[in-house]
Amino acid sequence: MKLRTPVLVVAAVIAREDRHILICQRKSTDRHSLKWEFPGGKVEPEESPRDALRRELREELDIEAEIGQEISRYEYQYPGRTPILLIFFQVERYTGEMRNRIFEQIQWESPADLPSFDFLDGDIDFVRRLARNHARSAAG
Repeated sequence: MKLRTPVLVVAAVIAREDRHILICQRKSTDRHSLKWEFPGGKVEPEESPRDALRRELREELDIEAEIGQEISRYEYQYPGRTPILLIFFQVERYTGEMRNRIFEQIQWESPADLPSFDFLDGDIDFVRRLARNHARSAAG
């Protein structure tokens, strides 16, 4: 059996000053319809993960983003699909007026509330960790 190289997928964690995080809902006509996710997408050949995320944020939200540190990375495989390597980055700042260009809707939510949304299966582990870390920092 041939091992398949995972597809690189990048995602942005964009937080406002009130620490609410931007989440996006896929359109009803998309694969995984109406599931919530973080903005981002696939890394194209010859593209670095940070460059891919900058491009995706330009295409999806019409912003120019400064990509910060990597927050998390892990592999996930949807049934019957090539595995993906998910890489989450902090977005330090961005310029431009954010516009929803491709999603059903976008919302700013508290990290503690994220687990109540119907996220993509591949994002659930990260969402739970974000909520736990938020609860720890709020208690501390």
